[in-house]
Amino acid sequence: MSLTANTLNVALTIDLHSHSNISDGLLTPVELVEHAAKHHVNVLALTDHDDTGGLGIAEIEAKRLGLQLIKGVEISVTWKKRTIHIVGLKIDPEHPPLKSGLAAIRAGRHVRAAGMAAGLDKVGIMGSLEGAYQYAQEGIISRTHFARFLVNSGVAKDNKAVFKNYLVKGKPGYFEHQWASLEDAVSWIVGSGGMAVIAHPGRYDLGRTNMLLLLEEFRALGGEAIEVVTGSHTVDQYLEFAKYAHQFGLKSSQGSDYHGKGISFMEMGRLPALPSNCIPVWQNWVETKSPAVKSGESLQ
Repeated sequence: MSLTANTLNVALTIDLHSHSNISDGLLTPVELVEHAAKHHVNVLALTDHDDTGGLGIAEIEAKRLGLQLIKGVEISVTWKKRTIHIVGLKIDPEHPPLKSGLAAIRAGRHVRAAGMAAGLDKVGIMGSLEGAYQYAQEGIISRTHFARFLVNSGVAKDNKAVFKNYLVKGKPGYFEHQWASLEDAVSWIVGSGGMAVIAHPGRYDLGRTNMLLLLEEFRALGGEAIEVVTGSHTVDQYLEFAKYAHQFGLKSSQGSDYHGKGISFMEMGRLPALPSNCIPVWQNWVETKSPAVKSGESLQ
């Protein structure tokens, strides 16, 4: 299993991880769907953080444009005192345990935001809570919104500098918070009829032992897939997580994790296909059976 220059340039038409301004993206759900269509994506999952409020309007726009929308969500989880994210695909957003669980997480975000702002106040950075909420508008409140405030206020030059100097553990804007448990997140997704996917596993810096423990527990709870090809992964990580997927009998997913111009790891439509030995998470989906829908060539 190897990569070639040609396969890296194959346009991706299935994107199973994206964000609108219902969470921390820049585009409205309608604008996001339009952007996906413009970049030749024909199967798109909207996976906002801890919120499904944009799915209805996104689905209407997707139907108008002839694009297949997969109803999704990205759930914040605390596992062994670390924050990880679990994507749910093909969910029922009205499933009561999922709906109430996400509402509880969103309520906790307000508590965390107040704690982050208090820490920034102590080092003389005032007004961050109000500033962050201004960027969040009616969506959830996240660290990304604090970062936008701090950059636009001249405190830091870019998002990377904000997170490094202010929002990670040991820095003034960091606030310890307990998210959902892994068991709850997977059960909410599976109970709603969806498929649970570990998002961007290469970003967690778990080390091999903890990664193996996470994958084992995730699979035992009913988890079905991991993101192999995603905007923040390197080419080497595509192959690394393809091997983990094979080892644990998990399916493989792919997605840009698109948030908007200037704050995304990669533009929509530019990811390569999955490595050749992967079983796609969409393998038996009716949404991907149309001859017009392609997943790109395999990485041979």
